[in-house]
Amino acid sequence: MGTIAFVGLGVMGWPMARHLASAGHQLRLFNRSAEKAHLFAAAYGGTPCATVAEAAKGADALITCVGNDDDVRQVTIGPDGGFQSLADGALFIDHSTVSAHLARSLAQSHPRIGCVDAPVSGGQAGAESGQLAIMCGGTEAAVLAATPILQAYGRRIVRIGEAGHGQLAKMANQIAIAGVVQGLAEALHFAAKAGVDPDALIDAIGQGAAQSWQMDNRARTMVEGKFDFGFAVDLMRKDLGLVLAEARANGASLPVAALVDQFYADVQKMGGGRNDTSSLIRRLA
Repeated sequence: MGTIAFVGLGVMGWPMARHLASAGHQLRLFNRSAEKAHLFAAAYGGTPCATVAEAAKGADALITCVGNDDDVRQVTIGPDGGFQSLADGALFIDHSTVSAHLARSLAQSHPRIGCVDAPVSGGQAGAESGQLAIMCGGTEAAVLAATPILQAYGRRIVRIGEAGHGQLAKMANQIAIAGVVQGLAEALHFAAKAGVDPDALIDAIGQGAAQSWQMDNRARTMVEGKFDFGFAVDLMRKDLGLVLAEARANGASLPVAALVDQFYADVQKMGGGRNDTSSLIRRLA
């Protein structure tokens, strides 16, 4: 087992780091709130570090799970960033959802490091259970080297293509989710207005052509008005912003994604920015 610098002990990062610790990896920890790193170390082991550069020194891999492009830049190439101390041939695995441009730029400007953009799907539940789907961009050699690490919390690990392609796959994932959640919200809203029993409806259509992960896991909680399941509207809007910017650059037409992005803006205005993405139904009530 190797030494891993792990940066970002949030909703996703904490359980992912826990799986790495359970697999026997030696962790060097950095979190913007230092207290979290100390709490993790007390519970699962590892060494809290004052900077990312300190965490990355001597590490076989630097793994980041942070918020946005600026955050990734700060922890990699910023002052006290990890790239200044990461050894030649070490791995950089980024689980953040950021722009494909940034992923390509980091890989191209730091060829001495094996850079893998590896956004995930499966939410907090998938991170907790170690059943995440991981979309990887990078060279074949880098992804192959990263795979034994990713297997600690990944159920399915797929190399999509070169650097940036993991992020592009995550964007496609978010496009698909946005349309499905809106369709489910409208179906449940329509049924409620028509006086149809929601439990009977879900039982009737949940195993047919309308079946989806969202139907299986969110339909009943949407009906019950429960929206506290991890991936927040604020984060979805950040991701859809990346999607729409990429679409403007590559000429893709995304009318549904653009519309659902505005619907999520409505949910934010209703005070639902921290609700999970199934809260789209709130604006139809």
